[in-house]
Parts: sequence; C-alpha cells; structure tokens
Amino acid sequence: MSNHTVGIMNYRYSHVIGFLSVSGRGFNNPVDLVVGNDGVLYVLNRAGSDVAERMVSKRITICTVDEEYHGEFVRGGTAEGQMMWPSGIAMSPEGNLFISDEALHRISIFTTDGDFLGSWGIEGRGDGEFTRPSGIAFDPEGNLIVADGLNHRIQRYSADGRYLGGWGKAGTAPGEFNIPWGVSVDSDGNVFVADWRNDRIQKFDSDGRHIASYGEAGSGEVRLNRPSGATIDRHGNMYIADWGNHKVRILNPEGELIGDFRGDAGMSKWSDDYFRANPDEWEERQKADLEPELDPMTTYDTRDESAGIEKYFWGPTSVKLDSEGRMYVVDSCRHRIQVYQISQEQD
Repeated sequence: MSNHTVGIMNYRYSHVIGFLSVSGRGFNNPVDLVVGNDGVLYVLNRAGSDVAERMVSKRITICTVDEEYHGEFVRGGTAEGQMMWPSGIAMSPEGNLFISDEALHRISIFTTDGDFLGSWGIEGRGDGEFTRPSGIAFDPEGNLIVADGLNHRIQRYSADGRYLGGWGKAGTAPGEFNIPWGVSVDSDGNVFVADWRNDRIQKFDSDGRHIASYGEAGSGEVRLNRPSGATIDRHGNMYIADWGNHKVRILNPEGELIGDFRGDAGMSKWSDDYFRANPDEWEERQKADLEPELDPMTTYDTRDESAGIEKYFWGPTSVKLDSEGRMYVVDSCRHRIQVYQISQEQD
C-alpha cells in the first residue's frame, strides 16, 4: 500500500472501485459521486457522446465502499426522469439526490431508490435560468448552490427550485468566472468554486462576497490547470481535483500547497472477477506494460504520463470526503474511483 504524509495527516491508498462497463457493475466516465448517510455511494456516469448505444450507460451506479454492487437507475434521454449530460450530484438534508444536467439545463430529483420526484430549470440567461449548469452542493440551510457554467455565475435555490439569488459574471477579476465547474460549501457556509477556465479556486462567504482565490498566477506556489472541483475538510484543508494536471492537490487554510497525489490504483475486485471469467484477456493483460519507464531525457505532458501509466489519475473530476476519514477521487477517464484512508500521525 502507498502512503503519503502531508503535515500531520497520513493518506494511505486503500483500494480502487470500478472498471469500464456499459451497464451493470462498473462505471462509464464517472464525473461525480455522493456518499449517502448509510455509507452507500451514488456514482454519476456521464458516459461520453449522445449516440443511442450510450443511453444505457448514462446512469447512477449504487455501490458500497467495499465494492458491493446494489444496482443502478436512470437512463439517457431528454424526457422527464432521464439525463443527457449529467455533471453534478448532491444529497439534500432529506436524503434525496439532485442531479445537474448541462444539456437539458435543469436539476432533476430522485430518491435513493431511483424514484423520480421531479425537475426544475429552463435554458436562459435571466434570474432562475441556466446555461449548462454543472457543479451543485447544499449549504447549511438546505439550499442548493449551482454553478451556472456558460452564464459564468453562481445561483442559489431552495430545494423545490425557488430562486434565491446569485452572484458573478464573465471575467477574470475576483468574483468573476470563466465557466465555473465544481462547487462545495463548508460548515460555515463559505462557497468554494472551481473557476475552470480561469485556472483557480475562488472562495466566497455565504452572501457571495469574494474572500480569496487560489491557484492563479500570483496567488501562491500552486498552479492549477482546469480545476474541476474542490472540497474542504474539518481542519480547513482544501482538496482539489486538478483535472488538467491529472492530480489531486491539497492546500492548507492559508492556501499553501501541502500535498500532491498522482494516483496509486491497480485492479478492483470487479476487475478481478471479470478476468477470472475471461482468462484469455487476463493473459493479454499480463503481457502489457502498465507502468512503462519514461525516458529521462524526454519532456512528457502530464496527460501523456497519466494515459500511459495505469496507477495514475487520468482526468480526475471530483474529490469527496466521508465521515469515516476516507477520500474518494473520481478518476473519470479510467472509469474508477480511487479510495484513500486519512488518519492523523501519532506523536
């Protein structure tokens, strides 16, 4: 097992969940997940292009951290109760699942059993309208924060879709956005926005006042490349899915870079079961070089490294934490979730 020590915290690679699957047990370009109150994972699969054969893959997979498969629900489509470009998933205080859909410009709501409860949202640029909504998160009052991507703003809604205001506009100044993607909210109600094309994370108070920016030129030692999400632990440390750098970055409350992860994964239990049933494919895998040695005289793009070395993250889109001290990294291009156990170093 790989261990990473960051300050007084230890991050031990635990295991990986998932592998590529059109339907059933496995994932297809997962982009986000939420951990339920019972420890069950609800994994949102975007599943690439919109061709007919992909519709079955646009789904929510239900499983546990121990890789017990509990089923799936939702299919691709434009009708009520379907989704096309799912981007974010969040669980309400009542325990329902909210899904943002960039293509359909709406928020859909399901029970954790997969029953469709309704949707709201229309395409547009006015108050209470969306143009490609992406990241979503609930604040401490039970209201939904939405990253309204191509409107370059943040909006707040009640759980039943009543517009409560918002902030932001297109630009590069503090408080402005260029396609915001992921959002998260800490226990104090502060909102953290992955400002994707501005290559930074912005922090706001609960009223939308800008507090700080992280990752852009001049803001510290960390340089982000198309960050897609960030989450905050109880110590105030920030965990960033640095999509373009294919890393997870950890910043302390002062915004200083204190840890970098490239990934540690091997095979999941589901993969192992598959290869047991398909020995010919297992034989071919054994012949493959899954961790090729890189030429020290060659400068490689991080994407090329990640694409060629199996254990590395490749397009991480989301980082989530649970109450049991685990970190989940949604490793989208490898159709899996890497899991780390977090503990405090002993004196």
